[in-house]
Amino acid sequence: MISRRSLIRGAAASAIAVPAAGLLVTQAGGITRKKAGRAAAMPLKIVNNSGEFDNGSIHVYIVGNDGTNQVRVTPEGELKPVSVGDNGGDGFTDYAIPLAGSGETTIQLPEMSGRIYFALGEKLKFKAVEGGDGKAALAYPAAWVESDPNFGVMHDCAEFTFKEGAMYCNTTMVDMFSVPLSIQLKGAKEQTTGTLKSGARDKIFQDVGGAEGFADLVIDDKRVIAPGHGLGAGKFAEDHFDAYIDEVWQTYSGKDLIVTTNAGKFTGRVSGEKLSFTGPGEVSFNKPSTKDVLFCDGELAAPNDGTTGPVAAILGAAFNRTTLASVADQPTTDPAEFYKGDAAHHYVKAMHAATEDGKAYGFAFDDVAGFASYIEDGAASEITLTLTPF
Repeated sequence: MISRRSLIRGAAASAIAVPAAGLLVTQAGGITRKKAGRAAAMPLKIVNNSGEFDNGSIHVYIVGNDGTNQVRVTPEGELKPVSVGDNGGDGFTDYAIPLAGSGETTIQLPEMSGRIYFALGEKLKFKAVEGGDGKAALAYPAAWVESDPNFGVMHDCAEFTFKEGAMYCNTTMVDMFSVPLSIQLKGAKEQTTGTLKSGARDKIFQDVGGAEGFADLVIDDKRVIAPGHGLGAGKFAEDHFDAYIDEVWQTYSGKDLIVTTNAGKFTGRVSGEKLSFTGPGEVSFNKPSTKDVLFCDGELAAPNDGTTGPVAAILGAAFNRTTLASVADQPTTDPAEFYKGDAAHHYVKAMHAATEDGKAYGFAFDDVAGFASYIEDGAASEITLTLTPF
């Protein structure tokens, strides 16, 4: 099973992204899953409270994977495989679902895993291509790339897996932030996440644009791209975390680092260039790079093995939150101590400060200790996505 983190890393590495077969969410190093009775479809309600765009200017796309094929949802709620033959004369598909003329729009959401995109003002250009396995795949928007055909289109997305009556969903700023979105999930209980405070969209642009080294991540009024996507493009320093990484390695060459996961307590020390842990299993990590920290990949890759993966997730979170050097017992759970010092991750800091519940998906391991804008329900009955005021 592909984790949502694999999806994130895949989308970062290539415009062709295959959404996850199931969300895996780390809560303080553990993996949480739920299953329930099977449901064929569930109402997805779309509410436009943007205050900037009328319903006729908003286009919805539901694309992803049904476990076998890449698929898309029609306006009628039908699940159809992606096909290269769907490309039109301009070379792109038109999988747009229009909103109702006024009020809320209800779409029947079939069982699948993927993303719900919102394009404001213009339609998105999804190109169907032949994947490496010979099956049709979609080239997803990569709006942090200036040559991408969707660079000029204001858009954003939420992620979800709906399977056997259970819904796992989140808003995401892992790649970028553009459109304020809120998720409400009804089922065994009623939950909401992702809602921005009043005026928070402007505040995000101001806070990121005003932080030293982060200003180039702001792309006009369209979006703020994540620092990882600024690497190699001259928009973000490739050594941003290097000094902090060195500090961590120096700190734990002289004392123990404790990382507690659902599997138990791991005790680590640095020897040479390697951070090695003993405990429920033997786990070790080479010194990561700034890129590894930003993408939570490379030397911080987290396999779904119940041992290395949870430890990597906690280390990745502590690096991004700049708590690893100062706190030898991880994970830390006090957000007042996050994002401090010269290496502070001001992009993620701005995202969390902007939401009403303080939760956001600003990097791939932001779910460690429950700080992600993620909700789930094993007996889900209805999901509502709201475009909240700009």
